[in-house]
Amino acid sequence: MKLITAIIKEEKLDEVREALIAAEIERITVNRVSGHGRQQEIVVQRGKTIIPNLIPKVQITIACNDEFEDLIVDTIVTTARENGGTVGDGKIFVQDLKECIRIRTGERGGKAI
Repeated sequence: MKLITAIIKEEKLDEVREALIAAEIERITVNRVSGHGRQQEIVVQRGKTIIPNLIPKVQITIACNDEFEDLIVDTIVTTARENGGTVGDGKIFVQDLKECIRIRTGERGGKAI
């Protein structure tokens, strides 16, 4: 099992979500987050260094069985990328998921996803 976390631009959320649904990936969690990576611009004005505010982003989290990992990652990369790729398009993190437990039934593992 895998836990896939993607940080993308807010304006790409609907497009990514629709692409995931079209790929029959419907169980996702979405959080509003903020941060910055390379798109951070450090500005020097009148001899003072000004660090910009954090940039609003969206975090998508998907728990999946191993066979869906490539489909999910490829779908997000394809739809979240802006104009062939620009700074700030986001990141995807893939982690091994040790266990998943459905609270309602007590099911464990891939069946619980």
